[in-house]
Order: sequence, then C-alpha cells, then structure tokens
Amino acid sequence: MNKDIYLTGITTTGTPHIGNYVGAIRPGIAASRDPSIRNFYFLADLHALAKNEDPDAISRSTLEIAAAWLALGLDTNKATFYRQSDIPEIPELTWILTSMTAKGLMNRAHAYKAAVQANLDSDNADPDKGITMALYSYPILMSADILMFNATKVPVGRDQKQHVEMARDIAQRFNHHYGELFVLPEPVIDDNTAVLAGLDGRKMSKSYQNTIPLFAPEKALRKLIMKIKTNSLEPGEPKDTEGSTLFDIYKAFATPDETADIAARYADGIAWGEMKKLLFEYVNDHIRPAREEYERLMADPASVEAELRKGAERARSIARPFLDRIRDAVGIRSLATMG
Repeated sequence: MNKDIYLTGITTTGTPHIGNYVGAIRPGIAASRDPSIRNFYFLADLHALAKNEDPDAISRSTLEIAAAWLALGLDTNKATFYRQSDIPEIPELTWILTSMTAKGLMNRAHAYKAAVQANLDSDNADPDKGITMALYSYPILMSADILMFNATKVPVGRDQKQHVEMARDIAQRFNHHYGELFVLPEPVIDDNTAVLAGLDGRKMSKSYQNTIPLFAPEKALRKLIMKIKTNSLEPGEPKDTEGSTLFDIYKAFATPDETADIAARYADGIAWGEMKKLLFEYVNDHIRPAREEYERLMADPASVEAELRKGAERARSIARPFLDRIRDAVGIRSLATMG
C-alpha cells in the first residue's frame, strides 16, 4: 500500500513566532515521526518574492525558519526538508502548468480579489494598481509545489484551502489533456489546531506587528508577555477563560490537567500580573532547550545550509525524473528519440 505524502510550505517572511509553533511547526514535527507517511517540508522563498520583501529580510528569515525547525527536533533523515529555490524543476513545472491554467481561475483567487477590492475601496481608477504577476499567479507556483511531489495531503489553514482546490483543478485539466500524471491532492484542515491571538488580542500575525517571537531571549519574552492585552477585572474577581489571550497561549503549551488547574484559578480570580508571570515561566521553561540549539544554529549558518542542500538533493532525485515524464507528455522531447 502506498504511503500518504504530506507537504507543507513555510513562506520565508518574518521571524517564527509562537503562533507558528503551535499551529504548524509542532504538529509538522510530530507528523514527521510517523513512519506510515512521507513528509515534505519546504522553505517557500520564491513565494516570498511575491510579497516584495527586503532581500536581506528574506535571507534572514530563511535561516531563522530553518534553524527553528531543526532546533525543535525535525528529523531530516525521515522528512525531506528543502529550500524551494534549490529545486529548479519547480519553476519549470510552474510554467508548464501556467499553459494549462484558465485566467478565470486565477481571477477567483482570494488574494487577488482582496487586492482588487482594496483598490476599488480606495477609489483607484485602475483596479489592478500595484498588483504584480507574482501575486496574481501565486496559486500556480503553489500548485507546482504540491504536484511536483504528488502530495496526497496538504495541511492548511481554512483560509488556504482554496489553493489546494486550485491545484486539484489544474491537475485535473492537465491529466485530461496529457494523461494521468498528477495525483489529486486533498486539503487537511485540523480544527483542533490552536490559532493564537497576539499582544493586542487580534490574530497573531507579522502584518499586525503583534507577535511573540518563538525564540525571544528570556528578558524580551518576559517583557512581551507582560504587554499582552487584558481587561480591567481586579484580583479576586472571577475571570472568563473564553477570549483570554493569556489562557489560550497557556493552553496551547500545557497538558489538559495543567489547563484545568489554571481554569480553576481564573474562576477564583487570579490577578493578571500573576497569570502573566506564570505564563512567562511556563513558556520559557518549555522553549529553553530548543532556544539554546536555535542560537547555536543561528551562529553556524553553514550547518543549516548543509541540511537544506541534503534535502534538496533528495527532493531533486524525485523531481528530475518526474519532470522528464511531464516534459515528454507535453512534447518537449529529445529529437534523437524521434524515428
């Protein structure tokens, strides 16, 4: 029986934060230890170009994200861990898929529609003002990421489900024209995965500048946790765990019994200052061992590069022969084989 193939991409924009950890990194590393599935994890640095990031920021983010996954225990002997730009077969497949992708499908992409709507709301005469082809055709590159390795399962947030559905649409159209080369991927949405709020109560996101970096030094971590927004309830007044950023972060790290204990202390009216101190100590203890390894890796980027090169070699050993089959199917062939 063939193993399911799971594929996860991490865009190299920004420093990994605790929301990334509980939402993607931790479950991804746990999945990488499951011998019944094959896992591919890649750093989506080509995707980062669509966001017009500063070049140095993309490079720095690539190192930080790779170091984070490695420090937290990703076993690169069991999972294929690579940088997207190290696989030249992916951009070539992207162009082949572009030749089969309907413009109408791209018109319906959420990111493109949101950018157009923002222009319309700003009364811009050109609804496409500031929209690059990288943003517009982003789902085709994502489809190439997925289809190149015939991923059967793609873990995504609910807001990313459309990209997997588009990959299915593109694969079906290709298969109809050229034969059954691509497996149709399925989105995997885990509603139990925690989505954490940031310092201001909104979803933790780099775009809101409200994140808590995963490997912030102890003093910085304490300072950030002390800044988390709370209500004005006094010590001794019962507090609701629902909608409490402090409680949700604690729950994302703690065991069920520890979480139940904190819920009881909320009902007893724990002071916000006490809860923040408790949260800092718990998260810091949890992160400390990996933080030390992360700092070691950040000081030795050559070792991180070596891991990514190893992963790229393994990924290309799959991508090269598969792209040869795709090229042959679409008519890009050696003339020496023609009789």
